[in-house]
Amino acid sequence: MLAEIDYLQRLNPEQRRAVEHGVGDGAIGGPLLVIAGAGSGKTNTLAHRVAHLIVNGADPRRILLMTFSRRAAGEMTRRVERIAAQVMGTSGGAITEALHWAGTFHGIGARLLREYAPALGLDQQFTIHDREDSADLLNIVRHDLGFHDARARFPAKGTCLAIYSRAVNAQAELAETLKDHFPWAAMWEAELRQLFAAYVETKQAQNVLDYDDLLLYWAMMMREPAVAADVGARFDHILVDEYQDTNRLQSAILLAIKPHGRGLTVVGDDAQSIYSFRAATVRNILDYPASFSPAADIITLDRNYRSTAPILDAANAVIAEAAERFTKNLWTSRESTLKPQLVTVRDEPTQASYIVERILEKREGGTALKDQAVLFRTSHHSGPLEIELTRRNIPFVKYGGLKFLDAAHIKDLLALLRWAENPRDRVAGFRVLQLLPGIGPGTAGRVLDGLDAAPRPLDALAALAPPARSEGWEGLVEAACDLANARDWPGAFTRARAWYEPLLEDAHEDAAVRLLDILQLEQIASGFPSRERFLTELTLDPPDATSDLSGTGPKDEDYLILSTIHSAKGQEWRSVHVLNVVDGCIPSDLGTGSTHELEEERRLLYVAMTRARDELHLVMPQRFYVTQQSRHGDRHMYAQRTRFITRAMLPLYDDILWPALKPLSPDLLALKTNVDLRAQMRTMWAK
Repeated sequence: MLAEIDYLQRLNPEQRRAVEHGVGDGAIGGPLLVIAGAGSGKTNTLAHRVAHLIVNGADPRRILLMTFSRRAAGEMTRRVERIAAQVMGTSGGAITEALHWAGTFHGIGARLLREYAPALGLDQQFTIHDREDSADLLNIVRHDLGFHDARARFPAKGTCLAIYSRAVNAQAELAETLKDHFPWAAMWEAELRQLFAAYVETKQAQNVLDYDDLLLYWAMMMREPAVAADVGARFDHILVDEYQDTNRLQSAILLAIKPHGRGLTVVGDDAQSIYSFRAATVRNILDYPASFSPAADIITLDRNYRSTAPILDAANAVIAEAAERFTKNLWTSRESTLKPQLVTVRDEPTQASYIVERILEKREGGTALKDQAVLFRTSHHSGPLEIELTRRNIPFVKYGGLKFLDAAHIKDLLALLRWAENPRDRVAGFRVLQLLPGIGPGTAGRVLDGLDAAPRPLDALAALAPPARSEGWEGLVEAACDLANARDWPGAFTRARAWYEPLLEDAHEDAAVRLLDILQLEQIASGFPSRERFLTELTLDPPDATSDLSGTGPKDEDYLILSTIHSAKGQEWRSVHVLNVVDGCIPSDLGTGSTHELEEERRLLYVAMTRARDELHLVMPQRFYVTQQSRHGDRHMYAQRTRFITRAMLPLYDDILWPALKPLSPDLLALKTNVDLRAQMRTMWAK
């Protein structure tokens, strides 16, 4: 009992109310919404609530915990393990093992779809395409339909996938999706409808699901009353993190599992809803309480443990102007005399110089580079800064750029493993076949056409004669058949690597560097129980780099963080610089078309500001370079302070001009000459 009291006493009153809500009376409590402000201990509160449920008798096997990344789910599970084990005196590992329904929406969806596949007309051996593979498959269908030869330019494969994905996740009509988000493609509505229907048929024929299918199939599955009742009966408690980032499909799934809300807890912050480009909607969290009768209880966490009071005052003022929100005013006991700085600079190169000077100054003062971050609205905004950092030999890591799984050598090896898992996966087979010298798209397509018609594709592959001018055909057939029949994991990965290494050396001058990536991926693969789990988890929650999974970092022990604001969400640093805090960048020119777009831009600035613990610098170049955003092409633009920081808010900041103009010395002011330089310049060429 003392241990239980101790672990609850760590919480503030609002956190404790959220943890104890509906627990301990022998019944399962009603729906709960926890509005968790930035830096308010959201993760700690949610972990304590899960642990408190277990301490009070809830079966961890009947708890569903959903987060938005595998890493977050793992961290949450470890916290629950530490808290519950301390109170109950049991092995934390036993609790973690029992709490096995913890993961992402897409990961949980994939598991449930495999379990219920026989009742849904699905093949349990389906493979899952990532975004690039989905775009490639759409492109194949697009060509098969002849749309690439259209009289006017048909949308590219990436645009087609974006349209399809938004319509699916937002549960919106295609015409509405085109009108609101892709108006330049509206003329192709009939053709896009035909393309998407053929795309669905092709996926089913190849037994693949794409990323969006995991939610769509799950949501459609929950429309069957018997299935919905069976899924709902499996879980006594469902807890969802970052609810402000869910889309309509995810909300529909959640409400179908727990239509009355009993045992349902969602945690989030409407002020940090910034992912509408992924079809997330802030309406889910705003409308959540009224989804039940009686309405869900609301508990607000407004004590901030991260930022100083002046930073919070400035951030609160920005978000207070929001058109619609759950009212809260973040507060803290961390007093400071240091206000956020509004820094006016001449242009982007000057902005880069200012930031580098301040970063080095802070480092000399004892603040490590890793405790400092530079945030920006769009990835390309950091270009001039990256040049200056490189010139000054300052190490940095950037988040929001090329992803690890997008690297060609990684995709090659994963395609081989996916093809072995599902020989009807045409995109994977198409990539693998073209790795062989002498095999191009035409030959690869003809080989796959023959396999599509065969009841046992790999047997048909083994029976094929080697294509003319191809090299290494027998080795590929042997590797593919060995991998398809392999039951040893991760031994199968080693077999795949052995086949691929000679091709890697022939194709890339930096093969030795790329091989290190593959060896690191092999080490990561050893942490998964099977090939299917490895491929599924890697597709659903791809790392930015191998270091995300392996625990390794860059070669330098200390490095500066550069990040888009979207990628920075959930992070914090002692000192934060925000680039281009001017109209045209924040808000983006493309984000002012409607009220809800403008409100999301406001929330983006709020998220950026609340990443700072001790110091916040908002930098405003008076002149910046715009690339291809007008009929006149690239151009310089003159900017003004972001509209989200009004004149009334200016007293909350220190106003800085950099570099400051130094006053002339009295001696210079007293100096008198008869020299007129301008007159000399005018007459110079005449002479």
